[in-house]
Amino acid sequence: MSETISAEMQTIINELSVAYWMEMETVMNFIANSTNLDGVRAEEIKASLAADVAAELMHAQTIAKRIKTIGGRVPGSMSFQAKQTAMQPPANSTDVVAVIKGVIAAEDAAIAQYKKIIKLCDGIDYVTQDMCITALGDEEEHRREFMGFLREYEG
Repeated sequence: MSETISAEMQTIINELSVAYWMEMETVMNFIANSTNLDGVRAEEIKASLAADVAAELMHAQTIAKRIKTIGGRVPGSMSFQAKQTAMQPPANSTDVVAVIKGVIAAEDAAIAQYKKIIKLCDGIDYVTQDMCITALGDEEEHRREFMGFLREYEG
């Protein structure tokens, strides 16, 4: 017996899939940047990125579980399309500011995506809405941390 998914729920599943890939790409880029950065000034940023990998991966896993729970199918790697141009490791491995700005751009995109899903879920799917509200709070905290780093680096 196959499930029939309403158009609204399919839209929510589609947007959750976007958020899932955003989180997975963030994990990849946080790992790359936390490994590639060099220099004494980079140590705190590297440590923060490395610590945030677990949180971003948890978001992806939570989203994947929710996609499956509400009748969707979690996408595999062949449907992945990279989008985080600002998060690519800089050519200069001591360019900490470029990495910080990339993180802020990624967090801004995640915040916007979660807000979009929260609105889509209103009155339709309160569990997904609640999950996204929690993730939104996490992303806002990450963004605030990196905004603080940016203020410090830019004086």
